[in-house]
Amino acid sequence: GVEGDMAGLNLEDKKERKKRRGAAAKKVQKQDCRVIIQKVRRQRKKAVTHVVGMDTVPDIKLKDVSKEFRVKFAGSSSVKDTATGKEIIIQGDHVDAAAALIIKKFKVPADAVYLDIDGEFVPFAG
Repeated sequence: GVEGDMAGLNLEDKKERKKRRGAAAKKVQKQDCRVIIQKVRRQRKKAVTHVVGMDTVPDIKLKDVSKEFRVKFAGSSSVKDTATGKEIIIQGDHVDAAAALIIKKFKVPADAVYLDIDGEFVPFAG
């Protein structure tokens, strides 16, 4: 009888621990949501827009985001793996428009979107 009681207690403990771990993981994901948009000059007057950090946004596929940019800005857009994570590269200077689209379409909080202007991270106020 005593061994049966002990086995029941251990199972309940494991369930509680799992629940806590799941809740903690979700909290971390919400806090860590940060999207940085920067313009990088290529050659002469050409520019590309880099969107870094969209992989931190929960429930979003980067391929879908890239396709949305492609349709919206009528130019090439691709997902690229880098050392810091995945980033989306859009042809052309679309910094402000990309920020507005991310907030409106993908429901990313406005305070999580930053613009990289001359090396300074400026919160997007759209």
